[in-house]
Amino acid sequence: MFGRNKGALRKEVNDSLLNLLEQCKNKWMTKKKVIDASIDPSDEVMHQLKLAEAKYFYLLKEVREHRHLLKK
Repeated sequence: MFGRNKGALRKEVNDSLLNLLEQCKNKWMTKKKVIDASIDPSDEVMHQLKLAEAKYFYLLKEVREHRHLLKK
């Protein structure tokens, strides 16, 4: 960390954030497809779907608010 320049570190953090965002979206969409295919999903499964959705939208909001930092 101390031997790197700020640009390389920023790019690494940005890439990690975007990868995490993509992973959260994939988890959310997978859970949504399972529930859509279910006849009577349990409350626990519905809770997991809402949690995955909330995580994705939280990260999306953070990326949008800090997109000026992602471009550098």
